[in-house]
Amino acid sequence: MSYVSKLPPSWNDGPARRRVEMDLSSPALAVSALERLLLTGKGISSHADEVWPRLYVGDQQSAEQGAGLSLQGFTHVLNAAEGEGGGRPRVYEGLRIIYMGIQARDSCHFDLSVSFQAAADFIHRALSRGGKVLVHCHVGVSRSATLVLAYLMLKQHLTLVEAICAVKENRGIHPNRGFLRQLIGLEKQLKGSN
Repeated sequence: MSYVSKLPPSWNDGPARRRVEMDLSSPALAVSALERLLLTGKGISSHADEVWPRLYVGDQQSAEQGAGLSLQGFTHVLNAAEGEGGGRPRVYEGLRIIYMGIQARDSCHFDLSVSFQAAADFIHRALSRGGKVLVHCHVGVSRSATLVLAYLMLKQHLTLVEAICAVKENRGIHPNRGFLRQLIGLEKQLKGSN
């Protein structure tokens, strides 16, 4: 598998296009560098933001508007906080919205990496068929953002830094340190498979 960037051409030579190499030999330094990068760019200004063509990261409130999502053309919802008092699939009953739920805690000790491939496959299938996807958690900055970053790395062949820059152009995100370490592990795995 070739690890070539596939950022949309509309981004030309903007900040998301710049290649930034990370020293993956020291996970602590890499996490620290990623946290500094995450503090740059756009903050959260709405409940859901398009971070890749037809792919949105949002919060619980954006996901609870089932009929509104349907009217806006959403075809798929991925809930990264299922079982946390929200994301009730009955919101989507009678609508043509396909739902997937992942029970994840926003904790540095929670292993979200076990869901990277399934989430990426769900998003990729939806987008490949012309769908529009909302990936959400409670606030829309850590769990949902981590799954979208993993999708961009696994299916769009972006590096972790490119993926972060792409998302940060349109939404402020901040995966917790444990999730950042898991994404660094994914990057090492992807680079090792070339």
